[in-house]
Amino acid sequence: MPHSRRFILAGLSAFTLGACQSGGAVSSVPRSASGGMRAVRNTRFDAWVPGAKQRMIARGLNPSTVNRAFRDVGYLPGVVERDRSQTEFVRSFEDYLAIAASDARIAKGRAMLSKHAGLLNRLEAKYSVEKEVIVAVWGVESRYGERRGDVPVMSALATLAFDGRRGRFFENQMVAAIRILARGDVTPARMTGSWAGAMGHTQFIPSSYLAYAVDFRGDGKADIWSDDPTDALASTAAYLSRSGWKRGQRWGAEITGRRPSGRGRVVKPAGGSGPVFEVYHNYSVLARYNNAQKYIIGVGHLSDRLVGRPALRTSFGPDEYGLTLADRKALQRGLTRAGFDTGEADGVLGKKTFAAIEAFQRSRGLRITGTPSKALLSMLR
Repeated sequence: MPHSRRFILAGLSAFTLGACQSGGAVSSVPRSASGGMRAVRNTRFDAWVPGAKQRMIARGLNPSTVNRAFRDVGYLPGVVERDRSQTEFVRSFEDYLAIAASDARIAKGRAMLSKHAGLLNRLEAKYSVEKEVIVAVWGVESRYGERRGDVPVMSALATLAFDGRRGRFFENQMVAAIRILARGDVTPARMTGSWAGAMGHTQFIPSSYLAYAVDFRGDGKADIWSDDPTDALASTAAYLSRSGWKRGQRWGAEITGRRPSGRGRVVKPAGGSGPVFEVYHNYSVLARYNNAQKYIIGVGHLSDRLVGRPALRTSFGPDEYGLTLADRKALQRGLTRAGFDTGEADGVLGKKTFAAIEAFQRSRGLRITGTPSKALLSMLR
């Protein structure tokens, strides 16, 4: 998401007009959203709402508009849980990069470059941001629009504002979301997105939408929520352009057996083991979009692969099971061939892979450990 905009990895169910003095309690529990994001009653949250509404009215928002925006707002405990375990901070750099620039994501990105070639060429010409970079942001943010999120934005933002850890930031996002609704840019029912209030194909938080969203289709609205990604991709290009993107310059490069050029600075995301990069001006521009180091390098490396540059040359070495990334991918492919689906063979060991290992061991009469190993890999080859 755009972060400075992305403290955040939304939406708002339909609301109806009501009197401003109707109180702060949730009048109805919003519809269930994906990922277990169901609103629950919370008396402390209900007591917090009237004060939040008054603070927004004090900032110049119309009272009836504020009341409408809060009509179906509810407390989402799942949002708080996700806030404590963001992928950028929980995954190792190796795993994060394996997901962000997986073989499947590279292949889909190349397909999107072909499918939207006309649009992307126009965006590159207008905003001076390479089309591969625009598509890489799209790929990392929402897997090319497949995972835009269907969580009610106002409920997500209100939950995070109430939670208090970054209350002021998320109250500011609530103000911006209400302004978007007041402008009529999107209907309340369509204002959905991630658990942290980021919206559309490239996951703009509300304040970034107000600052950078572009109506590239020319229909009077910057529709980043539509199945058509035109406005979302244009908005991303505009964001990067206005943040200082320099066309023709790389974000960074892996240092492999050579001295740094001295034109940038050296970063070691995996510490002493794994790839080391020299990063340049455009690295800092991507940091304006999302300041997580894993994210920046993930987008940068995916864009490199979409251009046709090679995979990273430096290995991360074996994991705690003695397996390299290539070994883990081979293990996943072997399990899937044997009839035990692991999902995408990206080398990242998650619940699905461990469950497949257990099922395989059970089917062969082996001791059930669910643990990857060299021996298991040999059996599957």
